[in-house]
Amino acid sequence: MHVIIHGNIAANESSDDKGIIGAILDKSSRIGQEHAVAMKLALEDFYQKSIQSFSLHIRNSQGDPLLAAIAAKDLIDNQKVQAIIGPQTWAETSLVAEISSQKRIPFLSLAEATPEWAMKKWHFLLQSSPSQIMQMKAIAEIVKSWKLYNITMIYEDGDSSSTKILSQLSEALTEFGTELSNAIAIPPLVSSSLSQQLEKLREGQCRVIIVHLSFPLALNLFETAKRMNIMGEGNVWITTGSFTSLVHSLNASTISNMQGVIGVKSYIPKLFPQYADFYRRFRKKFSSENFEEFNYEPGIFAAEAYDAARIVVDAMRETNQIGGQLLLDKIMLSNFTGLSGKIQFTKHGRAPAHTFKIINLIGRSYREIGFWSDGLGFSKYLDEKASYSSSVKELGKVVNPTCAIRLRIGVPSMSNVKQYAEVIQDLSQNVPSFNFKGFSICLFDEIVKKLPYRLEYDYFAFNGTYDELVKQVYLKNYDAVVGDVSIVSTRYEYASFTQPYTETGLMMIVPIKSKTGDRTWLFMKPFTKRMWILILFIIVYNGFVVWIIERNHRPEPEGPILQQTTTMLLLAFCSLFSLNGDRLHSNLSRVAMVVWFLVALIISQIYTASLASMLTVERSEPTVDSIQQLKNNNAIVGCDRGSYLQRYLQDALGINANKIKPFNSMESLAYALRNKEIAAVFLDVPQAKIFLAKHCKGFVQAMPTYKIGGYGFVFPRGSPLLHSVNQALLNISESGTLRDLENRMLASEKCIDIIDPDAKYTSLSPTSFMVPFFLTGGTSTIALLIYIFSANYLCHGQRTMWGLMMAVIKR
Repeated sequence: MHVIIHGNIAANESSDDKGIIGAILDKSSRIGQEHAVAMKLALEDFYQKSIQSFSLHIRNSQGDPLLAAIAAKDLIDNQKVQAIIGPQTWAETSLVAEISSQKRIPFLSLAEATPEWAMKKWHFLLQSSPSQIMQMKAIAEIVKSWKLYNITMIYEDGDSSSTKILSQLSEALTEFGTELSNAIAIPPLVSSSLSQQLEKLREGQCRVIIVHLSFPLALNLFETAKRMNIMGEGNVWITTGSFTSLVHSLNASTISNMQGVIGVKSYIPKLFPQYADFYRRFRKKFSSENFEEFNYEPGIFAAEAYDAARIVVDAMRETNQIGGQLLLDKIMLSNFTGLSGKIQFTKHGRAPAHTFKIINLIGRSYREIGFWSDGLGFSKYLDEKASYSSSVKELGKVVNPTCAIRLRIGVPSMSNVKQYAEVIQDLSQNVPSFNFKGFSICLFDEIVKKLPYRLEYDYFAFNGTYDELVKQVYLKNYDAVVGDVSIVSTRYEYASFTQPYTETGLMMIVPIKSKTGDRTWLFMKPFTKRMWILILFIIVYNGFVVWIIERNHRPEPEGPILQQTTTMLLLAFCSLFSLNGDRLHSNLSRVAMVVWFLVALIISQIYTASLASMLTVERSEPTVDSIQQLKNNNAIVGCDRGSYLQRYLQDALGINANKIKPFNSMESLAYALRNKEIAAVFLDVPQAKIFLAKHCKGFVQAMPTYKIGGYGFVFPRGSPLLHSVNQALLNISESGTLRDLENRMLASEKCIDIIDPDAKYTSLSPTSFMVPFFLTGGTSTIALLIYIFSANYLCHGQRTMWGLMMAVIKR
């Protein structure tokens, strides 16, 4: 079936055609009908401005790619067309492009999306409709407005151009901090599988559903979704231009199935009076075609077809070559503003549109709520005074999705580490309620604040094992689990985990025993060798000074040199314990000894304290240092009840099941260790840190850490939340918030008198006593110098004056 239309209808029989244009359309569809009427109007408008005549041969492909290929071959071989316009689907376009490129006939595709590889493969293929890459960015900004995370795209299966659309949408969502959660492919033929596919939309909540389907398939989808009661609150439906651009053709009963749907479509610049004239003539001609449609208003598809026909006739008018490269080059040089926007080709395709119209289906029709412009955002109007916003909510009252069902998050009430997850039952009210505390709870609350979307949730206490709790996520009783849940391989069968938010590993903790060593020279340990030598030197030096000064006042210093030396040392050493002021005759020696006595008092007190500490503190070592030693001694070990450790100790470490005893609390584990009920306890690193911080005096880590486990949050397998939660967790870790939370938790359990079994004794060096040593040495030296000066260099009168001064001082 085909139709031949001449530009000069009235004078067709007497005029020779300047050129012949072919069109392949699906006249059974609304898009094909708009294409046909628009191209006819384009040729009529051209003839009114030119005496040249063009013939338009329209073929009906009925949407069948094979019929489209047959029509293209006939148009080229039999009708000798110079260019072909259409069809509207990619499946038809790919076959027609192959034929037109072989025959070197320019082919302007009206399909919504044409892959870049296709235009590189078929040199005579041009994308006549504007690129819709920016449309995906507009949709991504709409999604961002509600900060929802569960994003699903429904597309038509078998349409290879959908791959490009999916990629563009995914990139746009990632740019705004979220991602596409799911993609549902709908077969092109209406079948019972549509209901099965839509059942997937019942899983989860607060879902954004982006519909990218052909017009008839989208109508069937919404009718089915309405019947299945999926169109209610809690879901946001957004349609792309392939459907939204034809909403004007729907009647009220059909629109009733799509209440609240938000649509994005290309913006048609209304160039008055050009557009007004086209609008009036299109409605008249469309109605004369006897198309059974609700509305005769032209859409973007009509504008695109009109512009495509105008591009071809303008190029053919300026060249005498029939088809071929010259005509293709002329078409690609087109540059003007048409009904569908700016006409300009780049790499065989129309430049992308940068402005889109946003509509909302409400009541019996739809309303245009505003526009989205790339780089500017949303606005109600397009003029110089327009104000722009980053949120579609600013356009007025649009659909406002509500989370009728909040996330149910399970928390383990049997946790032995209350610092990570603690469930407290409130008995003050008639209805039982629970409060949730702990490091894991605080961390998850911080993560939610960092998410790029709104997330509402409630905590629920679970009284069971950790394996049973993880299975509850698989059974869909909980949407997530928050608590001290270790990441182990067996639990991956039922759920997914975030990255660990604690240090990973398994530690063995055992009691400590004293390690007795050689204490023969322990009394020398408080001071270093240099310190002892310096003390001895100061003692001898101070004794020498006192001996020099006192030798003329006392009978004891007289006698043999050995006796005098003994007397000198006795005076010096006695000063360590008493001032001996009554035995000294010279004020100079008294001053020197007072200072030395104070320094000696400081040194002796520090020595006493240091030696007492060394005698009190005993070096310790683990009672058990290996797993093998436990096995050889047939010892009983303890672990946390309800955790994976009991299974791990048997399977990985080879400990007999009869030798493994689970406990309900850290206190019971510590009590059992002290009373030798068990020889060792095995804990995750996070638990072990808290255990050692609280019970620090009698226990110690006995062996290297096994690299397993670590705590993580639990989500369903394939959860769309997982990626963004991991990203938020990473941000919190890098900012130091995670470290601060852990430090505050451990600080509450920190032991004040921690004894480090591996600590070595620290001997004091002269550096710590330089000031006292300089003080006593300097005082003794000054006293000695004064004595020598007064005894040997003063004249008699001066000696008398000096003696008088000394008498006064003595008094």
